[in-house]
Amino acid sequence: MSEDQIGSMIYLVLLGLVIGSYVLVANRHQLGRMTRHATLWGLLFLGVAVGAGLWQDIRRGSVLTQVSQGDGKSIELRRGRDGHFHLTLDVNGAPIRFLVDTGATEMVLTLDDARRAGIDPGALRFTGRASTANGSVETARVWLDRVALAGVQETRVPAQVSAGQMPGSLLGMSYLSRFAAITIAGDRLTLTR
Repeated sequence: MSEDQIGSMIYLVLLGLVIGSYVLVANRHQLGRMTRHATLWGLLFLGVAVGAGLWQDIRRGSVLTQVSQGDGKSIELRRGRDGHFHLTLDVNGAPIRFLVDTGATEMVLTLDDARRAGIDPGALRFTGRASTANGSVETARVWLDRVALAGVQETRVPAQVSAGQMPGSLLGMSYLSRFAAITIAGDRLTLTR
């Protein structure tokens, strides 16, 4: 907090204490009724604040819905609160959440996600290199036994495991190119088989 913000906070606290003291003194004969009203208004305010926050989560959440278009299948994603599209795939029997990244060449797993998918990072040879926004990182080539999404299962899917710190696994073009079309319109991304 800056000094101006701290000063403003102190002013508001003092002003609240003065006003609160006046209300208490003026209504000292009706403290029970005043307490009930204050509690009711506080709960109403809290309910509206929570409702507004949940509405944003519902409206902007990263929700996966499967829809049919003609005789092909498509998967529709809504943009997440972070401004990105996320997708959960079943990798070797484990649900792994990916950031959909059309700028990434490969499917890249974090060390933690690789472990969850049954891959032992200690047994990997990190001989590859990848350029990221945070610099160059070492990578290890792996073959995923099984990757499933919306009922479609694929075997022997190539991927990389990153030795560097990543906020999450990336779903790059090596997997996305298996779709016939990738469409982004507004806050929705559609993958069509």
